[in-house]
Amino acid sequence: MELLLNAKTLADRLRSAFLVDDRWKLYFEGLKNTLEMSLFAVLIGVVLGFLIATVVYTHKKTGRLKILSAICHVYTTVIRGTPVVLQLFIMYFIILATVKNGIVVGSVTFGLNSAAYVAEVARAGLESVDPGQMEAGRSLGLSYTKTMVKIILPQAFRNIIPALFNEFIALVKETSVAGYVGIVDLGKIPGLIQSRTFDYLFPLLFASALYLIVVCILTLIERFIEKQLSKSDRGNATKFIKGGRKKCKKSKTA
Repeated sequence: MELLLNAKTLADRLRSAFLVDDRWKLYFEGLKNTLEMSLFAVLIGVVLGFLIATVVYTHKKTGRLKILSAICHVYTTVIRGTPVVLQLFIMYFIILATVKNGIVVGSVTFGLNSAAYVAEVARAGLESVDPGQMEAGRSLGLSYTKTMVKIILPQAFRNIIPALFNEFIALVKETSVAGYVGIVDLGKIPGLIQSRTFDYLFPLLFASALYLIVVCILTLIERFIEKQLSKSDRGNATKFIKGGRKKCKKSKTA
């Protein structure tokens, strides 16, 4: 009898958390806001992070852009050295106080925060490219800028794709603090549901499950891209080897 009562109680709590007043829609609305913030934030982070990394890399290799490089170092130090929650408060209540769209504020805040970390990843990716690539580009008559854009940056970007996906995954989870300033993302929804049902169990479980599903999907996409890139590398190597053998046979017959 007690088990039946407990099962009935759990069923009522489950129904109250999802079905009453179509509360399940709130979870997916929060998920949509989370994904929007994460997507725009990662775009800002990748673009700005690569710009910062390029400035630092150029200064290290050529000695130019000294002032910009110093500014970039200060930026990454400050952003990486302060909590993202405080950055969100500063952006929401001070710098972007006039902006009424919380998603925009969150995207900018998390994008600027992400840029500091992407910059370090991108800098490591740039330095992982063989220095001979730069020399080869310059010897072909390309300017430093064209060599960076057409030769160095594409190779560096390819090297750090797994790290960029990890940054995107981290952003999806990191945006859960956006609820502190009233942004209705997925992390905020359990609190809203609890204020109506006085029960945290199922709202928290369902929100956690949605986060887990998103992370698993992103992980699968990352592995698929890595697999395709590795196939491409093996395919290019095979073509090179076969081409070399054909050339050797031709030279022998000649």
